[in-house]
Parts: sequence; C-alpha cells; structure tokens
Amino acid sequence: MSEEILATVEASQPRRVLAVAMLLIIGAILVYVALATPPALHWLVFLLAVGVFSLWLAMRLWQATAMRIELTASELRCSNGELIARTEDVVAVDRGVFAFKPSNGFLIRTSVPGSRSWHPGLWWRLGQRIGIGGVTPGSQSKSMAEILSIMIAQRGQGPSQG
Repeated sequence: MSEEILATVEASQPRRVLAVAMLLIIGAILVYVALATPPALHWLVFLLAVGVFSLWLAMRLWQATAMRIELTASELRCSNGELIARTEDVVAVDRGVFAFKPSNGFLIRTSVPGSRSWHPGLWWRLGQRIGIGGVTPGSQSKSMAEILSIMIAQRGQGPSQG
C-alpha cells in the first residue's frame, strides 16, 4: 500500500447523489404504483420486484461510489484494499465507442481471469474483462486508461539496448 498512486478514479458527490436519487425515485414510484392501485397479480409482483430491486441497487450504488480506484505501478486496486488487477496481467485497454464498457469509462482485458465482482457505478469484473467507470468523470478514466496503455506499451518494448 506504500506505492505511489499514479492515477485515481472516483465519483464526485453531485454525481453520486444524482444517480442514487434517480434510482430511489424510480423504486419509490414503482412500489407506490403497485400498492396504491394494485393491478393484476402478475403486474403487482413485477412492479414490486423491480421497485425493490431499484431501492436495493440505490443502496449498493451509494456504498460502492464511496470508494475510489487507485492505479500504482504494480496494481489496480479499490480504496478498500480489494485488488482489481495486477498491471502485469493487463493485456489491453479499450476505450472505443463500440466497446462494452461503462459510461465515462474503459474496458481492461487481463491474461488471467478473476472472480466476478460488481461495484455499481465504479467497476465490475467478469472473467478476464474489467469495466472501469460509470458514475465517474470521464477525464479521470481517460487519464487512467492512457497511463495503463503506456505501461502496456513499455512492457512490450522490453529493456532498451544502449
């Protein structure tokens, strides 16, 4: 943990509040509609399930976006100490328009698969793919992706002859 942090990605307070507020409002409206004017049973169950899921997701989003992502020379980690990926395992960084990536973020491919993990609005991992971003500013994500890309390029060159 004593390594120098090269870049961080974190959600600003207004972004967090706005994202959570939207989910809370959607969840509250769905639960209210289900209970105030009960429709047919299958619609009632559907409205309650989606409403409760939205409320649960708002809670998870609030907890996840309280953390930040830190990039050091050796690892990409969450501020709670969870290792996201080792920089030596990163194979590619994709910021393309058509990449399956989070909003304002980028996608990382690693050489070794990791366990599935999901921190809404911040990052997710599914096998060898890691998505960074969501409720985070694009400028922070872009600089972190650039630094990772440079690290991959330097690693590919090997030691220089001189």
